[in-house]
Amino acid sequence: MKFVIVGYGRVGMRTARILDEEGHDVSIVDIDHDKAERARKAGFDAVEGDGGNEGVLEEAGVDGADALAGLTGDLNTNFAACMVGKHYGCRTVMRIDHDYREEIYQKYADDVDEIVYPERLGAAGAKTALLGGDFNLVTDLTERLQLITVTVPDGSPAIGKRVSEIDLPEGARIYAHGSDHEAMTIPLPRTTIGGGDDIAVIVEQESVEGVRAALLGSEEAVGA
Repeated sequence: MKFVIVGYGRVGMRTARILDEEGHDVSIVDIDHDKAERARKAGFDAVEGDGGNEGVLEEAGVDGADALAGLTGDLNTNFAACMVGKHYGCRTVMRIDHDYREEIYQKYADDVDEIVYPERLGAAGAKTALLGGDFNLVTDLTERLQLITVTVPDGSPAIGKRVSEIDLPEGARIYAHGSDHEAMTIPLPRTTIGGGDDIAVIVEQESVEGVRAALLGSEEAVGA
């Protein structure tokens, strides 16, 4: 698959590396000269320029991309890049670094395919490690949505399955995945789940028990 990543900071760099290791074609866009050079030295095609500019994104190959991720620290750039990507038929993923009121979150959620909160995911992994539990509520995203982290135990029905194959309830979606002590990042549909992996799930409150059953193999609360 072909991906365009706008922003080659910590989040963009790690995401690009994972996609590249899985054999995908990745192009980078960054307005910062040093970051663009760093991407080139890492073996990526990189365009130096404003990631919200359609011409810059065209140079990066957005017209032939399957998906685009706006992963800079600037919300406006990320949103503009996603709108260009959407125009070209790309799946769009947008980074948000801060908490917003529910109506603001909903506006962005309606306009892009996925929203990611890297800072919150880092906190999610730290909380899971500190509590030592398998199933932890990190935060309420909105009145109805929660972000939950799960450490997949041995014997889980999810082990050996791809992310796209896990039988989650309708009101739940896997948001991020991490394995081998790696930070959690956006998973590809064919990412395979192993014992000890960390998974972040966005879930409607009424579907929490279904997520517990699908990932832990039990309705029993562990470290909640």
